[in-house]
Amino acid sequence: MPHSSRMVLGRQVDYSRRYDPDQLCPIPRSLGRGAAGIEGAETFGHGEDIWNIFELSWLNASGKPLVAMAEVRVPWNSPCLIESKSLKLYCNSFNMTALESADELRRTMTRDLSRAAGADVTVRIIAAEEFSQCTLAEPEGTCIDGLDITGFTYEPDAALLGTASDPARETLFTRLFRSCCPVTGQPDWATLRITYAGPRILHDGLLRYLVSYREHQGFHEACVEKIHADIHRRCGAQELEVSARFTRRGGLDINPVRSTHPGPWPNPRDPRQ
Repeated sequence: MPHSSRMVLGRQVDYSRRYDPDQLCPIPRSLGRGAAGIEGAETFGHGEDIWNIFELSWLNASGKPLVAMAEVRVPWNSPCLIESKSLKLYCNSFNMTALESADELRRTMTRDLSRAAGADVTVRIIAAEEFSQCTLAEPEGTCIDGLDITGFTYEPDAALLGTASDPARETLFTRLFRSCCPVTGQPDWATLRITYAGPRILHDGLLRYLVSYREHQGFHEACVEKIHADIHRRCGAQELEVSARFTRRGGLDINPVRSTHPGPWPNPRDPRQ
C-alpha cells in the first residue's frame, strides 16, 4: 500500500504522456474515518463510491483520438479510496496511448483501479453516441433549504439533530452542503440526500447540522459516513441512506452513498454536475 506521502493532491505534478498506472495513489480509508471519529461499518453495511469521469480519451490503432466517459463504482468496504487528482492523472495518461478497443480500456481500468482500491471495482465506458442518455435529474424528496431558521454554526455538531415522537418515512435533501478538502482546504460542494424510516427527524435541526460542515475538512467519503453515523445514533433511524453528489472537479465527480440496505443505486446526474 503506497504511503500517504505519495499523494499528489495539492502538488505540482507532470502529466504522463503514455499509460501509467503508477499515477494512481490509494489512500487508506482508515485515515479519513479516524479523523472523523468513526469506525468502518458501525452504522451501515452497504454502499459505494460512484465516480463519473467526463474527460477520457485514447488513440485507436491508426492514431485517431477517441473520446468517452466512464462510470466507476468502488465498494465502500475497499481498504483504500483513490485520490481524486491521481485518478485524473491516470485517466489522462491514456491520451497518447493506442488501444485496440473501448473494451480494452475498460478491462485495463478495471484491473488497475481494483488493484489500487484493494477490492473489485466496476467500470462502465460510455461511448460518445451514448452521451445524450446522461440526462440531468432533480433530486427526489423534499428540499429543506427554504426553512427560515437562524443559529448556524460551522463545525460538525451532532447535538443539533433531534426527533419528534411520531414515526416517519421520508426523503430529504439540501443543496447547501459544503465541506473542505483536508489537503488543499478548497471547498467541496454537494447536493446531499437522506432517506430514512424511524422517529421523525426535525427538519430545522437537520439543516443546521448539515450546514455545520461548512468549514469542516474531510474527504467526501468520510463526510458521508460521519453524517450517516451521527443521524443513526442521534435519531434512531431503523433504515437510513445518505448520499452526496459532489460537483465536478478536474473533469470528474464523486458520489458516495452509505446505507443500511443493499443497492443497486442509480447514478442520476445532479443539475449542478
